[in-house]
Amino acid sequence: MAEAAVPRAGVAGGQTELVKGLGLFDSTMIVCGSMIGSGIFIVSADIAGQVQSPGLLLTVWIVSGIMTLIGALSYGELAAAMPQAGGQYVYLRESLGPMWGFLYGWTMLLVIQTATIAAVAISFAKFTGVMVPWFSASGWIWKAGTMGPWHLWFGTLGPYNVGLNTQNLLAIASIVFLTWLNSRGLRIGAIVQNIFTVTKTGSLAALAVIGIVFSTAVAREANFTHFWRNAGLSTMHPYPPGESTWMVGTLTLVAVAMVGSLFAADAWNNITFTAAEVKNPSRNLPLSLALGTIIVMTLYILANFAYLRILPISGDPNGHAALARGIQYASESRVGTAALEVVFGPVGAIVMAIAILISGFGCNNGLILAGARIYYAMAKDGLFFKSVGKVNRFHAPAAALVVQCIWASILCLSGTYSQLLDFLIFAVLIFYILTLGGLFVLRRTRPNMERPYRAIGYPVLPALYLVMAVFIEIQLLRYKPQYTWPGLIIVILGVPVYFLWNRIRKSESAAA
Repeated sequence: MAEAAVPRAGVAGGQTELVKGLGLFDSTMIVCGSMIGSGIFIVSADIAGQVQSPGLLLTVWIVSGIMTLIGALSYGELAAAMPQAGGQYVYLRESLGPMWGFLYGWTMLLVIQTATIAAVAISFAKFTGVMVPWFSASGWIWKAGTMGPWHLWFGTLGPYNVGLNTQNLLAIASIVFLTWLNSRGLRIGAIVQNIFTVTKTGSLAALAVIGIVFSTAVAREANFTHFWRNAGLSTMHPYPPGESTWMVGTLTLVAVAMVGSLFAADAWNNITFTAAEVKNPSRNLPLSLALGTIIVMTLYILANFAYLRILPISGDPNGHAALARGIQYASESRVGTAALEVVFGPVGAIVMAIAILISGFGCNNGLILAGARIYYAMAKDGLFFKSVGKVNRFHAPAAALVVQCIWASILCLSGTYSQLLDFLIFAVLIFYILTLGGLFVLRRTRPNMERPYRAIGYPVLPALYLVMAVFIEIQLLRYKPQYTWPGLIIVILGVPVYFLWNRIRKSESAAA
């Protein structure tokens, strides 16, 4: 499983294989670019509405940053030891067994990667609508109907308006275009990723600077006079806020509010999917994971500090329209747009919308580039259609890209941005927990495995991540069942599919 065992560029089954074309800068840009999408400009509104405290808002982002960095530092060991296409799929396969690798790939294809691609594409189209109103969720071209709401024992799902409107038409078009672009070869995809990531990282840094330089008196008074209000460890909070359905402690409140911040911080592991195409992977994979997550999470925390400097957390009824809504009630949750609108007027809102367009487009390029490598690796192992395990004349896994494109496009027809994210984080954390558990397993079962890099802080930091992630999962099961059980059910449904696929594969092998 050391670097020497990685399939090299050549000919296999009549097809040229993946080639090593990503350096340290490219790899770091994939980490940063896959993480920075539209989430950082939107999800703080929902988080603020849940925690009702400036101090806890920043705490949610800081804790998410700590978890993300620990995860990245721990994954660095696995990535350096097993630099193969598929990344996390390979780590689960090698540490816990092929079924767990299959379940990860199954969930990534059905929900995690493709629903994220669809959600980011819809967000891209949504912000395009700020400048071109023709792109609208209400501009129906064809409406199949409304599904739900379904009142199930774990909560209410839906309603979902299914069909094609001008907004999701643009979303689908962007997915198709980026899929085609990445099918033209790794270098083209990497160049696009680098350009867009540098641009949007600079935009996020500029937002942070604007928040430090330009602040409003009403925000300073509202947010920093009682910065830690409602934040005592023994304080009990009504949850959901204003409904008093449950009374929860501050730690639980932070845990359930982290759904949005963890989503905004997710996809840092995508560089591991392209590991077979990274030059000097034993050095560049761990380093890019660490650098990318540190850069992004620092910018995320600074961006939220900027929001608190410009907008009151709960609004100022007597102020500017954006100030009146504040962070919690920002129009359509567009906190970033509201902040720049306060500072620069309508021009600021347009500038931020353009920045978010660039951010979402670049994010999806990274997600589309990396995600296809999982299905490619599964096909190589006989756990997916054989054609998906082949590359085209540009050394790109074209069939895997097409499969991903089709399903993500279908998901665009089935829901809004927030609905597509409902099932993601719980399922994502399940596999992060399993993978870090696999790190402990491999240390015990393969002590002599070549490890060019060893996880910093092992075993304390990986164990701390596991404790934090399990705590969050338990609280989400208790207080956000509508976000959790559907994702868990999708994972479980993959078990009979795995055994059925294996049976079919063995029958075909016997027949041959």
